[in-house]
Amino acid sequence: MRKSLRAAALGAACVVAGAALYGSGVASAGQSTANSTHEPYNIGLLTKDIDTYYGTTLDSNGVYQASATSPYAKDLARIDASAKRYIDAAVRTHHKGVKPAVVFDIDDTLLLSLDYEKKNNYGYSSASWAAYVAQANRPEVFGTPALVEYAASKGVAVFYNSGLSEAQRTSAVDNLKKVGVDVNLDADHMFLKNTANPPSYLSGCATAGSWTCTTVQYKSGTRKHIESLGYDIIANFGDQYSDLDGGYADRTYKIPNPTYFVG
Repeated sequence: MRKSLRAAALGAACVVAGAALYGSGVASAGQSTANSTHEPYNIGLLTKDIDTYYGTTLDSNGVYQASATSPYAKDLARIDASAKRYIDAAVRTHHKGVKPAVVFDIDDTLLLSLDYEKKNNYGYSSASWAAYVAQANRPEVFGTPALVEYAASKGVAVFYNSGLSEAQRTSAVDNLKKVGVDVNLDADHMFLKNTANPPSYLSGCATAGSWTCTTVQYKSGTRKHIESLGYDIIANFGDQYSDLDGGYADRTYKIPNPTYFVG
């Protein structure tokens, strides 16, 4: 299932941006500080800011791509470099008897959905998202597929913890392979949402036919399960804070994503 709250995403971002602008008494383009309603940041300007951040361009195949020289790419490069240094240090000092592991979200952590966002005007429907995922042709989030391979090369177990549904497993695996991720893509290492037959370790919020888990409950519950198998999750990577909250990871890495929010 595609991540929720997409329809509220830009609204939430606008409120934050608007509060910053009007709280300081500074007027934005076309907006007056005389307006006592605290008008949020203009959505047209916000989408331009997002395009600038990604360096968004339409390629020859009609697909919106991020630029490898964009602020987004530079932020990712800094995160990847920091994560590699940390993985190196964590492996050297890791306690014997407990296996080090890393956990990656998939959507906008390993696979970029910018084209979907742009073409749907930053909106969302489950049908259009399912059709998009089924194409299994999303580009990589710059550098993170290589980070998967790097962790594996250091003897670190790689797991995936995604909000994609169990029905989307084949598409996810095929797409990850296309961007160079070919590490532990089996069901024992890739955890997807199975609302019809949820695992027993989520019994506190999910039973057959009844799924009430929040994103934090699902993600942290899965990490807790991974650690119960004898692993220490040294690093957890995700584009949403709800991918990272809830514990069961020594360190977390927030991957940039200004296009939607999942609480």
